[in-house]
Amino acid sequence: MVCLDTLIRLRRGQRTPQALRRLALPEGMTAPMGCDAVAVPAPLGPRVLPLLPRVGCVYADGEHWWWIVPSDSDYALRWPEPARYSAGAFLPDTPSVPDLIHKPGGTVPYTPPIPLYLALCRVTGTTPTWTRPISA
Repeated sequence: MVCLDTLIRLRRGQRTPQALRRLALPEGMTAPMGCDAVAVPAPLGPRVLPLLPRVGCVYADGEHWWWIVPSDSDYALRWPEPARYSAGAFLPDTPSVPDLIHKPGGTVPYTPPIPLYLALCRVTGTTPTWTRPISA
């Protein structure tokens, strides 16, 4: 029997272009739950940061801040605009690889996704929505 989580991961694997670059975790970091990333426009990054109880690895380039979250942190969740969710922490066409601007203590790279989601909703003036239709 195949569960819904397995089907979602298989579908994402089919859509992920192999030529894209991926955010690399710092040496010594492990990702036991896999890695995805949430990108926000650079001006929002400093506004989100103080609203979080824990901050994982954060990367930045001139245009975006990228927050590492556990895989499938978009499951039944619609991230507020203008945030972009990246399954597998793959970078879209970007001129350069973002720099690591925050590394948490310990070996786990994640920013907790629910506090990040709520912080993004707050700074964008978006009402949180907790569910969305799921298609397989």
